Amino acid sequence: MVYCFTSSVIEANTTIYVGKDKFENEELIKYGWDEDFHADNLSSAHVYLRLKSDQEWDQLPAALVEDCAQLTKANSIEGNKKDNVTIIYTPWSNLLKNASMATGQVSFRDPKKVPTRTILVPTRLNPTINRLMKTRTVASADGLFAEKEQHLSELRAKAREKAKEARKEEERLKKERKDEKYRREHAYEDLMKGDGDEEGGGKRSNQEGWDDDDFM
Repeated sequence: MVYCFTSSVIEANTTIYVGKDKFENEELIKYGWDEDFHADNLSSAHVYLRLKSDQEWDQLPAALVEDCAQLTKANSIEGNKKDNVTIIYTPWSNLLKNASMATGQVSFRDPKKVPTRTILVPTRLNPTINRLMKTRTVASADGLFAEKEQHLSELRAKAREKAKEARKEEERLKKERKDEKYRREHAYEDLMKGDGDEEGGGKRSNQEGWDDDDFM
């Protein structure tokens, strides 16, 4: 099973996912979102932070990163007993998983392109862990799958809407260019037509009341 925690250290509550063991870690690796944040540097549960659309993984509030780090430490048999534990974190999309790796094990795709970051956890903070434990719920693999499918569906819908808007803008620009070309090509004709109107406007005909004798 996968545990879900709610962090309330910032204004918008944020969901944190923690694998119970290495097998649940595999579910988190499989069903993570591109926006997920991964914190792990020990033989421990993987910890994922479900980022909001306006959050960047490398600009997160320190208190939120601290919650993730404390959960990582607390869910490591080795790390939970130690002080001064270093936790490494990176976006989910930077995780690399292949068939040669052990269950629950991951590496990084491109550490140079997507740098990882670290946080030092001097000691376990029981008030932090107790606060998070009060929010713990359980998520199934099916639930994680459904959440990701819904997320991908929403992303596809946004992409279609964006493409639609791009097409409309292209059509607008195309018409604008066509109209401008027409104006340039017919500018001289319009000018001559205007001059003709002015010349015609200075003449009077018999219809205006002239008498033929006026010309004698």
